[in-house]
Amino acid sequence: MTQAPSSSASPSAAHRLRWVLLALCVTEITSWGVLYYAFTVLSEQISADTGWSAPAVTGAFSAGLVTSALVGIPVGRWLDRVGPRWIMTAGSVLGPVSVVAVVSAPNYGWFAAAWVMAGVAMSAVFYAPAFAALTRFFGTDAVRALTALTLVAGLASTVFAPLTAALSAHLSWRHTYLVLAAAMAVITIPAHFFGLRRPWPSVATKHEAEAPGRTARSGPFLALVAGFALAGLASYAVIANLVPLMSQRGIGTGAAAVALGLGGAGQVLGRLGYQTLVRRIGVVPRTVMIMAGVAVTTVALGVFSAYWALVVVAIGAGVMRGIMTLLQATAVTERWGATHYGHLSAFLNAPIMIATAVGPFVGAALASVLGGYAAMFLALGAIAAAGALIAAASKPRAPSPPVRD
Repeated sequence: MTQAPSSSASPSAAHRLRWVLLALCVTEITSWGVLYYAFTVLSEQISADTGWSAPAVTGAFSAGLVTSALVGIPVGRWLDRVGPRWIMTAGSVLGPVSVVAVVSAPNYGWFAAAWVMAGVAMSAVFYAPAFAALTRFFGTDAVRALTALTLVAGLASTVFAPLTAALSAHLSWRHTYLVLAAAMAVITIPAHFFGLRRPWPSVATKHEAEAPGRTARSGPFLALVAGFALAGLASYAVIANLVPLMSQRGIGTGAAAVALGLGGAGQVLGRLGYQTLVRRIGVVPRTVMIMAGVAVTTVALGVFSAYWALVVVAIGAGVMRGIMTLLQATAVTERWGATHYGHLSAFLNAPIMIATAVGPFVGAALASVLGGYAAMFLALGAIAAAGALIAAASKPRAPSPPVRD
């Protein structure tokens, strides 16, 4: 079998691979912006216009995220076999169609079903298939390509949150979504269809790769999944509950929003330094260190009360969250190779996407049970710390030598 091409293989190969990376950067910004971040801006208008409660509206959206996690497992298996071009192009078609279904929903049941359809599209156009594409296409240069993608795609909220707000200031939420759906169709369908038009390379392995189903049931893989799920739950709950925490401490919404935005800038800083971490720290110690960092910053948010200290810690939490994205993107390859990357990363991604969906609800529920947001952040820190401890057991066993007759 041949090794996946590296961007340093030849000038012409590097040029073609740059077009793959550029296409995915553009489509990830657009897909996340339309299918995810636009909802964070429009959810209140949807609730006010339809009369459905805010939890009900958010619950339908969360159902889409859970669907994305579950459907992502067979999508990952197909990615390993046929590559990303047709899968991501199909997702680019289904995404706008599902948004049109959302805006045309005559009742809540239709609305929820439309978000489930959107979840299927998310499974084909969000990070997981893009990570699989770059891992296989770029081979030994995958970390650099993944870093570039997450740096650029991290601007999705920066671009689409204000764009959505500007549109919704002049249009209804339904017409705003229709404009965004049209933009997604025009941008992502041709970008995926033409930008990913390359042969799907095979992967060289130094030993016979274990069947993905067997790997997914192994102790180290289950430890990795559990670690990411717990740390991810804490990390995403922090995003949703930072503003309420500051509000409870007498900090204005505007100032709290600034702290939250600076946390987003911290994600960029974390991703910029990831290649250095890869070179200097082994995969398991690196995983434990970053998850422990999530735990420490989460606890610190619950302990400190001064605004300047909360801002500093929010930036630190953003750094850890940014590194977690790349840690997730490289976790499978560094432990089990790239042969079954799509399949295994889908198993890994599923609980993380579910954590993204339930994190805000878990955080709010803990705050209610524990009597405040400060105590809730301490509990979330303990959850992330448990994830770090479990992830210490994620070192795969060495492959057994071949049996000779």
